[in-house]
Amino acid sequence: MLKCAHYMAEENKNAATDTQESATRIYEIGYHVMPTVEEADVEKVVGDIRSQIEAAGGAFIAEGAPSLTRLSYPIEAREGDKYVDHDRGYFGWLKFEAPTAAAATLDESLKGNGKVLRYIIFKTVREETRARLKTPTLREVKREGTIKTTARRPEEESVPVSEADLDKAIQDLTTE
Repeated sequence: MLKCAHYMAEENKNAATDTQESATRIYEIGYHVMPTVEEADVEKVVGDIRSQIEAAGGAFIAEGAPSLTRLSYPIEAREGDKYVDHDRGYFGWLKFEAPTAAAATLDESLKGNGKVLRYIIFKTVREETRARLKTPTLREVKREGTIKTTARRPEEESVPVSEADLDKAIQDLTTE
């Protein structure tokens, strides 16, 4: 009986995996193209990413064109036989709908792409979720008259305090 339950669990697991692979989800990929790539060739690198998504059955929702940006910190990447630190990269993003298997396929192909410095793929929602920059609204405050200053109290002179007086004051405060 236990053996039969085990096989049933395996069949349910396989059925769940099959339905997940056929389901489509919304993904977003953020990427940095190597700064050593010529500006004219950046679109070709992005075109390769797009073609991989389309080949996996994906449909595009939105895109942010890559532009050269300064990185928050240097990223080390292999170029030929040595490692080089890069402080800039062409950043762009793509939002697309694709089968769940497409994300894994895209991840594997980007790992081997020497022209992509760094990338991230994550699940998201179809709606636009970018934060909008709002300009602060200024309120106009009208005041009548002038601001009057109050007379200052004469400053108290500091008098040295003995240890005994200080201990007595602390004792009085803590016993209340």
